[in-house]
Amino acid sequence: MPRPPLARERVLDAFESILIDDGERAATLDATAKAAGVSKGGLLYHFGSKEELATGLLERLDALTTADLERMTSAAEGPVAYYVRTSVMEDDALDRALIAATRLAQAGSTAAADMLRHTRRRWEDTIRPHVRDRASLDLVMLLSDGLYFNNSLDVHGPERLVPRSEELAELIALVLRATAP
Repeated sequence: MPRPPLARERVLDAFESILIDDGERAATLDATAKAAGVSKGGLLYHFGSKEELATGLLERLDALTTADLERMTSAAEGPVAYYVRTSVMEDDALDRALIAATRLAQAGSTAAADMLRHTRRRWEDTIRPHVRDRASLDLVMLLSDGLYFNNSLDVHGPERLVPRSEELAELIALVLRATAP
C-alpha cells in the first residue's frame, strides 16, 4: 500500500494534537490547517470537512490497531502479557490516536465511540483464546483499562500509580497464573 502524502499526515497529526491538547471544539478546520502548516485549501484538498478529518483519524486508529494486533499475536511473551505490558501509555502513535478518538467520542461522535468499541472487541478477540473463561478475559481487559487510566494520573504527581519494570513483570506473571487456560 502506498504511503499517504506527507501533507495529509501532517494535517491528521495536527488534528490529533489539537484534540488531545485542547479538545474537540478547538479542533476546527482553520486551527488544524494552521497547526499543520498548510493552507485551508490544502487541508480541504485532503479532507473536505471536519467529519472527513475525523474519519481519517479513525482510519488511522484502525490501521494502528491492526499493526498492534500483529505484534500482539507474534509476541514471544504471548498476547496476554503483551497486552498488559503495553497498557502503560508511552505516548506512541496508537496511544495518541486512542486519546484523540476518545475526545471525539466524548464530544458526541457516534463513529468514534463505535470505533473505540470495535478496537476493544478486536483486542478481546485476540486475547480470548489465551485465557480460560470470560471472567479471565474481563480481568485482563479491566486491568489494562486501569493501567491505562492510572498512567494518565501518574504523569505529574509524586505517586507511582503504575507499576514499572520488575513490578509490572510480577503483575503480568500474576495475571498469567490467574487466567491461563
